[in-house]
Amino acid sequence: MVDAVKEFFTKYATFSGRTSRKTFWLAVLGIMLITMVIGFVFGLIGGLVGDKAGTIFVVVPYLFVLSTLLPSLAMEVRRMHDINKSGWFVLVSFIPFVGSIILIVLLCMPAVDEGNTY
Repeated sequence: MVDAVKEFFTKYATFSGRTSRKTFWLAVLGIMLITMVIGFVFGLIGGLVGDKAGTIFVVVPYLFVLSTLLPSLAMEVRRMHDINKSGWFVLVSFIPFVGSIILIVLLCMPAVDEGNTY
């Protein structure tokens, strides 16, 4: 999982290439765990400090999530390339109600090795 998270941050804005299914989901798990730990620690500190000074500690987890937005998008595009789809397929998530489900199904598909154009 450490290697997947390391690749997540080292290929911060790399939209070309491929990312395997295992690497993708391990990175998602790692980033979720890091986000939960940051949220817990800074939420606890913010609660202990008080009202006005504690607000800055509550904002830190949101800043972390915001900073992982671009690498998450880049990793999704590389995952689409691994299944021989265009990176633009990540925009399917904007379809109301079913778009996110379609994207998750696409992200779970096995890699295509023969005839892959990416």
